[in-house]
Amino acid sequence: MKIYDRNLTGAAAGEAGRAQEAQKPEAGREARSSVPARGDRVEFSGELGALARAVTSDQAARAGRIQALAGQVRDGTYQPDSQAISRAMVSDALAGR
Repeated sequence: MKIYDRNLTGAAAGEAGRAQEAQKPEAGREARSSVPARGDRVEFSGELGALARAVTSDQAARAGRIQALAGQVRDGTYQPDSQAISRAMVSDALAGR
């Protein structure tokens, strides 16, 4: 694999060349998939698991809220809060969203 980048100069160009050499399999050896030659590895902390559980529980709560709102709209009993809607619209506009 060759990289042609006109923006690479000096040391950066040399680094790109070394990166290309590192990707070439040695003669007589096949390239191994996803197993770094130098023993690099990635570990995720327990915090990531806690975050995933929080996102999942938030999704379940949100789905329940959407179902409840859909039922109110279907029954004709939905009463939107116009002040909350206008505050959110102005807040979003001021935030530049």
